[in-house]
Amino acid sequence: MTADTNRPRVGFVGLGIMGAPMVRRLLSQGFQVTVWNLEPERAEEVVPHGALWAESPAEVRAASDILAMCVLHAEAVRNCCFGPGGFDKASGGADLIVDFSTVPPDDTRDIAAQMAGAGLAWIDAPVSGGPDPAETGTLTAMLGGTPDDVARAGPLLEALTRTATLLGPLGAGQVAKTLNQAIVGTNYVLMAEVLTLARAAGIDPARLPEALAGGLADSQILQRTYRQMVAAEFDPPKAFARQLAKDMKALGSFVSDQGGDMPLIARAIETYVAYAEDGNALSDAAAISAYYARTRS
Repeated sequence: MTADTNRPRVGFVGLGIMGAPMVRRLLSQGFQVTVWNLEPERAEEVVPHGALWAESPAEVRAASDILAMCVLHAEAVRNCCFGPGGFDKASGGADLIVDFSTVPPDDTRDIAAQMAGAGLAWIDAPVSGGPDPAETGTLTAMLGGTPDDVARAGPLLEALTRTATLLGPLGAGQVAKTLNQAIVGTNYVLMAEVLTLARAAGIDPARLPEALAGGLADSQILQRTYRQMVAAEFDPPKAFARQLAKDMKALGSFVSDQGGDMPLIARAIETYVAYAEDGNALSDAAAISAYYARTRS
């Protein structure tokens, strides 16, 4: 598709499981998108669709009106901002970034404060939904920033999300995503246990989503992730276990910082991290059900 010159030029850093489909979505909506990724071979996911490759984050910023980023963790965000060829080295270009990465709130606030000195305003916009909604522009985004900056990012957010909720100043989006991951991570562990129990009790586990549909126990995780667990559809991974494990560890720090005692969350963190660190970092996040089958049967 030919780029729409009425749309802002987008610079996008991070072409992983989420970033690549987000870029393809933007291209399909007529945006010009310039990209960079630490592993340049990932360019093959988007350049054939019309993305332009740059040699550094600084080059991405210089070629763009608005920046977007979706990388693995806070260290990767810092490297894109301040490392060799980082955003802070650019001459001109975008003065606003929408960071779709999931990182701790305090890291977001610290990085954003430093980047303000380099002329770059910041919106934290962690997303939920997975690769398929990324491809179709139906992600859920939790936002932290100013209303004016969010308004400026409107065309980008409208193309990528079904809902984008401003929850407060910088870091508020990451707080909401941390709570989101508490719900998601705990439910991944719960779904693995429910599947194990259903099999042990002798009922057909595949019928459970149908049986519970519309009741209080119904959820997207039951209808999507649990079904994936039953079918053992883990290759290729929809999301890596290391990503959710990273978020669960950050959740543990967040709970501690709030001075709370959350035993259910604590047990879910312990269980999920044990799964990921038992040689499963690059396995599908939902394959914890297979781990349960191996270790608890």
